[in-house]
Amino acid sequence: MKKYLVFFGASCLFLACSTNPFTGKQSLNFVSNSEIFPAAFQQYDQFLKENKVITGTADAKRVESVGIKIKNAAEKWLKAHGHNSYLDGYQWEYKLVDSPDINAWCMPGGKIVVYTGILPITQDEAGLATVMGHEVSHALANHGAQRMSAAQLQQLGAVGVAVAAGGKSEQTQQILQQAYGLGSQVGVMLPFSRSHETEADQIGLILMAIAGYNPDQSLNFWQRMAAKSGGNAPPEFLSTHPSDATRIANLRKLLPEAKAEAAKFGVNFK
Repeated sequence: MKKYLVFFGASCLFLACSTNPFTGKQSLNFVSNSEIFPAAFQQYDQFLKENKVITGTADAKRVESVGIKIKNAAEKWLKAHGHNSYLDGYQWEYKLVDSPDINAWCMPGGKIVVYTGILPITQDEAGLATVMGHEVSHALANHGAQRMSAAQLQQLGAVGVAVAAGGKSEQTQQILQQAYGLGSQVGVMLPFSRSHETEADQIGLILMAIAGYNPDQSLNFWQRMAAKSGGNAPPEFLSTHPSDATRIANLRKLLPEAKAEAAKFGVNFK
């Protein structure tokens, strides 16, 4: 793994690297939004056609309302930090889908799905904001693109990377499926790394706080998730996600930062 990290640092000198405003980190990305967004939108529309979308109910309206608040929070934060054009090309949608799966996800370009199976655990708007803020943050931090680029480095090697970058348009659909879990894997909890999960938690807390939801409520949501799992989750070292206990401990440490960021936008919590 060390050799790939060394190569990544050198690659940023001549390949497509950029600093993500939310994480402050450079990431290697061979696929532009102009390529991946249309493919994502197509996959999203296809998913909606093949699944039961719930509209007009109180739950469906709540999903849309919370989604809009999270979007507005992201726009406020980006504007305040001088990144007004970061969300160019995004076409936000927030859909509630009838499924017993305890899950939610956000595709590139702001396409969000929440499954009815997670609503008994979210319980209220703050719980829903915890989930949606987290999933949106994976997309905003380009975690899927990072996973895809890392996989290309490992599979193709230094020489192959340049070839992959040059022929990226032909690989868009495959990349999309691999990086964001689409196609037959859509809706399945994405195997982001533990570091990516922590980043999404951090960004998600800030977004939900700016949106007016007390980030303290995120602890309650994850405690309910832990209770739901009943201790059946795999050991943390075997999982790409942190354990519930680790996640809750990390969130507790991140709460002061989220509240301080929200205060800059006039949102204060006791």
